[in-house]
Formats: sequence, C-alpha cells, structure tokens
Amino acid sequence: MSTRGRPAPRPRESHGSLGPSESPGFLLWRVTLRWQRTVAAALRPLGLTHVQFVLLACTWWLTQVAGERPTQRRLADFAATDPMMTSQVIRVLEARGLVRRAADPHDSRALQLTATGAGARLAREAIKVVEAADAEFFTAAVKVESMLPLLRSLAG
Repeated sequence: MSTRGRPAPRPRESHGSLGPSESPGFLLWRVTLRWQRTVAAALRPLGLTHVQFVLLACTWWLTQVAGERPTQRRLADFAATDPMMTSQVIRVLEARGLVRRAADPHDSRALQLTATGAGARLAREAIKVVEAADAEFFTAAVKVESMLPLLRSLAG
C-alpha cells in the first residue's frame, strides 16, 4: 500500500510488450479511426456513408474507367467488402436512383451493376471530396508517396 491508502502502482511487467505508442497495430487502429471520421464528415453533405461512397465509386470506376459490367460479387471482391453487406448497400443505392442492377446474360444468378447518370455525377463529386479530405489528412505525413508502398504491402 502507498502512504495514502491506495495500492502502490505495479511495476511495469518485463514480458516484452510494447506500449500503445510503440504498437504498430494500435497506432494503425487509431489512424484508421481518425481517417474514417475525416472521410465520413467530408461525405456527409453529399448524403453518402463511407461504404456507400466506396461501392458507388467502385461501381462507377469499374464501368466507366475499366470498361466492365461488374456483378455484385465482382464489386465486393474489388472493394474487399462482404458480399452480403455489398448487396444491402447496393439496394440502398439503387433505391436512391444511383445504381442500376440488371440480370447478367451469362449467369442467371448474378446481377450486373451500372451507375446511373445521377450516380456517376455523385461518384465523381464524392471522389473529389474524398481526395481533398485525404490530401488534408495525410499532410501530417512528410512524404505521402513514401507511405504508398508500405500501405500497398499491408493491404495485400
């Protein structure tokens, strides 16, 4: 006991664990949460959640830039999202008139996706907003270009 009647602080255990400020996983967690809050705030005026943005932007990119007619499964794989969650979010985007789903002529079980005109316009606008938020957020890093290889490696 300490002299004030409270237990004395325990000495730091010497089992080799890192403190939070030295733990790459913990720091990545904190950075990810901060970045997600930044992106969510940037997207709020556009009426999009972060996952809605990702799936709308990826749908637009796959159809308009890559020239594909992606299925929901292809979109989920491309965006690295859960297929069931992807389906639910696509339904919301479809109800808002931003995405169109149509039967895949090659697979009766699959649905092909396209961004509508309104969806394409919103995707392009949202991409600009998120890129600006990214640029502001990552100014804390001395050279963003030096981070990209590390992030690509960690992303798999």
